[in-house]
Amino acid sequence: MSERSDGRDREIREELAVFGFSDTEIDAYLAILAHDEATTRTIAEAADVTQRAVYNIAERLADRGLVRVKAHASPTTISALPPDDAIENLTARLESIRPHLAATYDETAETSPDIQIIRSRETALKRLRQAIELADHEIVISIPQAIYPEIESALQAANERGVLVLLLLGDYEDDTDPEAFEPIADVVRYWDEHLPFLYAIDNYREAMFGEASVLAGTHHDGYAVYVSEAFLTSTIFSMFIATYWPAAKELFVTSPDPLPESFEWFRHAVLQATLLDSDGTTLRAEVETASGESLVGRITDVVQQLIEPRSETFSLQHSLHLETADGTVSLGGRDCFLEEYEAESITLLSED
Repeated sequence: MSERSDGRDREIREELAVFGFSDTEIDAYLAILAHDEATTRTIAEAADVTQRAVYNIAERLADRGLVRVKAHASPTTISALPPDDAIENLTARLESIRPHLAATYDETAETSPDIQIIRSRETALKRLRQAIELADHEIVISIPQAIYPEIESALQAANERGVLVLLLLGDYEDDTDPEAFEPIADVVRYWDEHLPFLYAIDNYREAMFGEASVLAGTHHDGYAVYVSEAFLTSTIFSMFIATYWPAAKELFVTSPDPLPESFEWFRHAVLQATLLDSDGTTLRAEVETASGESLVGRITDVVQQLIEPRSETFSLQHSLHLETADGTVSLGGRDCFLEEYEAESITLLSED
């Protein structure tokens, strides 16, 4: 058999295996293809199987529309259908289940979490850039410093849209002017050692977590897991903000924004309240809560762990204490449980 023939047979074997053909069925089918029309004995000898096995295999191949069995002949003979007919028959079988696949997919699409394994550097970077572009309120990112230039422009665009950007750089080398991050991120931290690759946007929207080596290039064993199910995305965010973020060193913190300023994202308001308070500004807040109440009062305390010095009592806690006409109340963000009120929107004003 020629080298070209060997390669052709190998390719046919690989493709038929994808369609669920067993090795024995493939051996028999290739033997049938090699003959215009052959007896079960000839095929049995060529495929190294028993004649009884050839009868059973031929039946299955005929059901799939690949061969024709002449059982009335003596002895029984088997012939292969022309390739065009065989492919058309296989295609028809696949098409016949399309409606069932579509119906099953439609039933589960809304409830099944999207979980994907990403092994390609290009795909991981593409997902990261898309996530930055999709973010409405917040994005947290952990990447090697060497990858930062590839997403710098996307981060700047997000920052200009008012998205809260928390950036953590791994494998950091002390060669960057911290002020260069001013148009890029709100807070930047770094580690000298390796960090995992991680991002999460808007808390529950989507996230990815994996080995930083997935971003290294073509020759790597790393991978990352992409998720869009709320529980999983919030878990990745929590791991970032409670574990990696506080352990890293602070490199850059943005400046306070001019007042008044309104926020729909509570952590963004907490960051700015912290900066303004450190700057000596006495702050007042106007708040719309998730329960429909409106609150107005002076901010008396800020609890946060976004920048130094951190003041959280519990891991992940970010809250504001507001002195209202009815007494002091505590405010938290989405799904808060330690605070009395969940803030939907907040406007910071100066009392000075």
